[in-house]
Amino acid sequence: MRRTLYLALSFIIWILLTWPFADGTIDLQIVIVGLVVSAVVAVLFHEILPREHGIFISPTRAFWFLLYVPVFFYYMVRANFDVVYRALHPQMPIKPGIVKIKTALKTDSGLTALANSITLTPGTLTVDLTGDGYLYVHWINVKSDDVEQATAHIARRFEWFIAKIFE
Repeated sequence: MRRTLYLALSFIIWILLTWPFADGTIDLQIVIVGLVVSAVVAVLFHEILPREHGIFISPTRAFWFLLYVPVFFYYMVRANFDVVYRALHPQMPIKPGIVKIKTALKTDSGLTALANSITLTPGTLTVDLTGDGYLYVHWINVKSDDVEQATAHIARRFEWFIAKIFE
C-alpha cells in the first residue's frame, strides 16, 4: 500500500514539475521516465518516508497544506527582505545566537516540517531537535532568549498549520 501511494505521489510531483503537455501533445518520453523514476523512488525509499502516510490522502489535511503554502511563502519573503536589510545596512544590525524553542508537535513528520520551515526562512536555522519537543535554532537577530518568547517569534506562525496537517 505504501509503495503504491508513494509511486502515485512521486509521479504526480514529476508530472507537475516537468509538465509534458506542451503544444497540445503529450511527451511520452517524459511520462515513461517519470513512471520509472517514481517506481524506483517508491521501492527504494518507502521505508524512510513518513509513517503518517494518511496525510497525503486526507482532503482536510490537503486543504490545510494548501492554506499553509502561501502563509509560509509570505513569511519566507518577509524574512528575505529582513536579511537583505541587515546585510546592506552600514552598521549591520545583527545579534546572532542560538535559542531554545518548545513545540507541541509530536509526530516525526510534524517536527521535521517545522524544523524545515524554520530553516527555509532566512535568518533562522534549526541546528538540533531533542526528543522532548525542543528545537535549538540559530537566529540572526535574537530578540529574546526566553523559550516562550523565542517560540512565539520563530515557530508559532508555522506550528498551528503544521499541527493541522501532520498531527
